[in-house]
Amino acid sequence: MYSIGYDLGSSSIKVALIDSATGKSIKTVQEPAQEMEILALHSDWAEQSPETWWKHICKATRDIIKDTGVDKNLITAIGISYQMHGLVLIDKKGKTLRNAIIWCDSRAVDLGKEAYEKLGHDWCATHLLNSPGNFTASKLNWVKNNEPEIYKQAHKLLLPGDYIAYKLTGQYATTINGLTEGTLWDYSSNSVATGLLDHYNLDHSLIPVITQNFTNQGNITKDAAIETGLTTNATVRYRSGDQPNNALSLNILKPGEVAATAGTSGVIYAVTDQKNFKEISKVNQFAHVNYTRENATVGRLLNINGCGIQYRWLKNTFNEVSYNEMNTQAATAPIGSDGLVALPFGNGAERMLDNKNLGTQFLNINLNIHGKSHMYRAALEGIAFSFVYGMEILKKDQTQVTVIRAGNDNLFRSEIFATTVATLIGQEIEIYDTTGAVGAARATLIIDNNFTPFSKAIKGNDHIKTIRPIKDNTAYKKTYLNWKKKLLDTINTL
Repeated sequence: MYSIGYDLGSSSIKVALIDSATGKSIKTVQEPAQEMEILALHSDWAEQSPETWWKHICKATRDIIKDTGVDKNLITAIGISYQMHGLVLIDKKGKTLRNAIIWCDSRAVDLGKEAYEKLGHDWCATHLLNSPGNFTASKLNWVKNNEPEIYKQAHKLLLPGDYIAYKLTGQYATTINGLTEGTLWDYSSNSVATGLLDHYNLDHSLIPVITQNFTNQGNITKDAAIETGLTTNATVRYRSGDQPNNALSLNILKPGEVAATAGTSGVIYAVTDQKNFKEISKVNQFAHVNYTRENATVGRLLNINGCGIQYRWLKNTFNEVSYNEMNTQAATAPIGSDGLVALPFGNGAERMLDNKNLGTQFLNINLNIHGKSHMYRAALEGIAFSFVYGMEILKKDQTQVTVIRAGNDNLFRSEIFATTVATLIGQEIEIYDTTGAVGAARATLIIDNNFTPFSKAIKGNDHIKTIRPIKDNTAYKKTYLNWKKKLLDTINTL
């Protein structure tokens, strides 16, 4: 038997096929070959077509079945991981009413800020564990205020993963941890956040029924089977937002365990069993995948919008062949890049910086000294420093760190980046050869919240190396403090 996992990102969709008996990955494919388009109709807007997501999922599924030659009848379970905080609106016929407003869209920042001020810090901290921010509820309020005809036609609000599950099964549903990522869940009452919905004057019936993360969420319909190449025997058995899923993929389940991701955006995701947080504007608190009313594990998510996207911009701008070549060039520049400082924040408002939009900046460029190698190293260091800065925010707010794990499919492949983070945090970083798609496929095997077999599969198959801090951190610390001063000086000018 086999399980298939979907990882719906904003850049691409990854599909993984695993052996259900061993948890070993058989093959992963990516669709499309080039990055998916993000539509920016106005400054700080970001939209994508849900129908395009579905088209790529169908093609990738057919491709992986063809490439591996597996019997499609033996693919029995499907797991879904997806880009968080998005808004998909569908009408009564199940048709999308507009493009999805995705995670890095900043149009609702002011609405969330106004709601936070009116509802008050204490209410938001107690009920939402977050400020309303720029999350799904605030985005829905923006649609109601600015596109009233579309809002009137809306039948259900779906998160991106809920939409894919609907296309597969024909059923409208969401999860508790899905609702928390949209600030649509009230932790105090253990129910939908009607207080915020009422504040925004939003229709309660837009919220679909709630299902569990690890359960039978419906069989594939005949139409979906035809489009994907699967059979109606396949069942959706898991769904989660990408960051909780990435943490699960790295076996991050207990308080003190931390997952780090450095892709287009950067994330520090720390599991805790605490509920009293001061930082609810800079840091997000979401129900983890193993959250229950009895076991209230929360994932503290600190996001850095402008992360790997800066390194990608440099690659495209200088027409480099690969990131490995850039890393090699960066290694020829010294720690601190001879004074060149890079602030990586160029992908919308930064929540950890109080929703300020700094833009990407390179400071102290000396035209007689600095070249591409300095720019590449400064970018890697700047992104690493943003992780260190974020970790400082978390630790000041009672977050304990005992283990840090990261995947091997992003900036953690760079020795400069990984060593800089480990050295300044003073913590080893375990690197695992896994992906969100593989994790989503494996998660379909979790039954009755028994994570032991799942954890054994990760430990036995995936650990590849451990990045250790450099004992003499003097040069790293000096460079970081200089970067931090430049960051704060820049923030104070806004």
